[in-house]
Amino acid sequence: MKPIVELRQVSKEYPLGKLVVNALRDVEMTIATGEFTTIAGPSGSGKTTLLNLLGCIDVPTRGTVLVDGQSTSDLDDRALTHLRLHKLGFIFQSFNLISVLTLFQNVEFPLLLQGGMTKAERTQRVLEMVERVDLTPQLTQRPNELSGGQRQRVAIARALVTRPRIVLADEPTANLDSATGQTIIELMKEINQSDQTTFLFSTHDPRVMERADRVILLKDGRIASLGVESEASDSSGQGAELGNV
Repeated sequence: MKPIVELRQVSKEYPLGKLVVNALRDVEMTIATGEFTTIAGPSGSGKTTLLNLLGCIDVPTRGTVLVDGQSTSDLDDRALTHLRLHKLGFIFQSFNLISVLTLFQNVEFPLLLQGGMTKAERTQRVLEMVERVDLTPQLTQRPNELSGGQRQRVAIARALVTRPRIVLADEPTANLDSATGQTIIELMKEINQSDQTTFLFSTHDPRVMERADRVILLKDGRIASLGVESEASDSSGQGAELGNV
């Protein structure tokens, strides 16, 4: 299947006083359209940095990041914004919902940023997605009136309402109890299979790894394994601590 994400000899460095932190080192990776893949590894291994590069939030120090065939380093700010709005969806462990907006308004928000739709079209798209995550009765509620699992389902609906080709999820089950986390994983897997949406997670959660098509193991900013879940079984172990890079 055609690759939707490619990293070619990608390195990312950050200055830290007089030191240089090597967050990623010569990473080579390909993700096919429709994959449900996890990036695992100890804290400081480069998982968040990798997602930031794929999400066009950052650019590599060296190497090439291709998202849907486009090199992110070749795009200006306007083109990067367009890529983020139209082809990428984001799910965060802290949900990142807007507290003053209702559930409906939170899910609608990226469509407003995207533009090009009538109010009726936006409403239909939002209602369809909210129904899909089983939250229609909560449409008028605000985030502080929802449980953790409900807020994460809102975040999923918001990420998917623009019909992105790729969803990037940073530790999406980290703040959820076991039963709720399992429900969230199954929901994302269902959407992945029905829509062929590509999901790429950073995670320590073995439940996510068990459902993944593939687990990519990072260690000290390098790819340690491009294999399957069994090879990532020690990913929660101790590694070099560079902070949340």
